[in-house]
Amino acid sequence: MENIPHSRPTIGQEEVAAVVSVLQSGQLSQGEHVLNFEKALASLIGVVGAAAVSSGTAALHLALLAMEIGEGDEVVIPSFVCPALLNAIRYVRAVPVLADINPETFNMDVPDLKKRLTGKTKAVIVPHMFGLPADIREIVSLGVPVIEDCAQSLGSHYEGSPTGSFGVLSVFSFYATKVICTGEGGMIASGGSQLLGKIRDLRDYDEKDDGRLRYNYKLTDLQAALGLAQLRKLPALIGRRRAIAGRYHEFFQEHLLSMPVCPSDREHIYYRYIIRTERLLKLLDAGRDAGIAYRRPVFKPLHHYLKMTGYPQTDAAFLRTVSLPIYPSLLDTEVKTIIHHLQSILK
Repeated sequence: MENIPHSRPTIGQEEVAAVVSVLQSGQLSQGEHVLNFEKALASLIGVVGAAAVSSGTAALHLALLAMEIGEGDEVVIPSFVCPALLNAIRYVRAVPVLADINPETFNMDVPDLKKRLTGKTKAVIVPHMFGLPADIREIVSLGVPVIEDCAQSLGSHYEGSPTGSFGVLSVFSFYATKVICTGEGGMIASGGSQLLGKIRDLRDYDEKDDGRLRYNYKLTDLQAALGLAQLRKLPALIGRRRAIAGRYHEFFQEHLLSMPVCPSDREHIYYRYIIRTERLLKLLDAGRDAGIAYRRPVFKPLHHYLKMTGYPQTDAAFLRTVSLPIYPSLLDTEVKTIIHHLQSILK
């Protein structure tokens, strides 16, 4: 039994009241709250607009469709990431091209990315892994259209600008344990109104003048009301994550263990706290016995699914990294329990 789960939502009375208000209104599906949620996120990121959808995967899918990426086109993604990116590329029958990671930041490695680009490359999807911005300025400068995946980085900054403001499109996820949550849900933001128009058309199939293939990818007002309440708390939610990370930093510095690297030109929100250890399996087993959920930060690299080789830094991260519990509702007493347990295992 897990006494301290790896992740859990942070829900307060404000969120409960917001959802109850929508229930009492009788307008449950996509409506005014969705529109307000879109405006609030676009304003936060500093872009023209945003379109809310039913999941982060739906956001990736519609982003690729809006950019007219299809069969035979190549899309570069890192291998050290969840399968949602791979699935979205497969949805449009494009070709996934995998890149290795920078071992210091766990984000896409720019020199390796450059080697993967060809005349067929139509986009690069750049996740800001674990809340730490990727080398987004350098990647954008390569001249290939960039989709930023901000599922784990909402509220982080690169060179003073919000992640999500650099790419042609940016996508967000609001799954139950993301930076902010709507249960399930996602968003696509853009500085271009033409792409947003395509996305808004594609997310809803009803009452259209033609028979073009469209999708039921709408967000509900119930979810949007929850999201708006969470978005208002974003600074406090990130502040709590950073406070817990500070406690972990102090412990790992004292014990001379390897910690995340955050370059000085960017701000980490610590969606995940990753450590390197040669005792991965021992730590996972010990956590299970103690009721503390340590996890691999990525369940399985994408190149393992695709039976590919040639990703040494991704393989090293898979074999030697652990994700510790870190979320705003994690209590100080639970943080203390985790640190004491790590001290007993890693000494």
